[in-house]
Amino acid sequence: MIRLWQRVGTLRAVFALVILAGLAGGLVIANRMTQHDASASEPKAVGAFSSSSATPSVSRSPYTLDEADALAKAKDAASDASAEAKAADDEARRKAEEASRANQRTTTAPPTNSAPKYPAPSSCNVYSGNKKVGCAVLVGYGFGLDQMPCLEKLWDRESHWTTTASNKSSGAYGIPQALPGSKMASVGADWKTNPETQIRWGLNYIKGRYKTPCGAWSHSQSTGWY
Repeated sequence: MIRLWQRVGTLRAVFALVILAGLAGGLVIANRMTQHDASASEPKAVGAFSSSSATPSVSRSPYTLDEADALAKAKDAASDASAEAKAADDEARRKAEEASRANQRTTTAPPTNSAPKYPAPSSCNVYSGNKKVGCAVLVGYGFGLDQMPCLEKLWDRESHWTTTASNKSSGAYGIPQALPGSKMASVGADWKTNPETQIRWGLNYIKGRYKTPCGAWSHSQSTGWY
């Protein structure tokens, strides 16, 4: 019985050795197959100094380093110049728009064909003093009597038809409040005291800027000046 168990133990040991040997052999074969696959995947050398196997192919830039650097600088300079040109153009456009608006504010007059709001006098005889002189000069300039009520109200506001009226803050002078008063010397040297000289200058100014006394009066009503 003891010998039987010894034989069984011996057989078990032999089987274990066989299994271990098989596993070891399998590992060796697998390792060799792996090495074979790795060597097969590598390119074969044509010669000891083959350039095709030693040096990989590299695509070269069409420019040298200096040329590429110069090209990049040129592109940057062109971009900066374009940005500066756009900024200058925007600034010029902004200034032009501001100048246009300022010009409209200073030179645009209201409609000059405003109809008189007041009844026309029957003749200049309804007036006296400087107003009667003004009415006569008005008609002599080709204006109708329907414009006289507007002129009367305009210069009532400006100077009360006083030849020596002077605005201390602005320096405006005379019946039409010329600024400066010396402008009226273009009509006569007696501009400081002669109402007709002042009135002629004032009507010339009104005709050139507002066309009619009623146009000037309409502007004065809306802005406070003419």
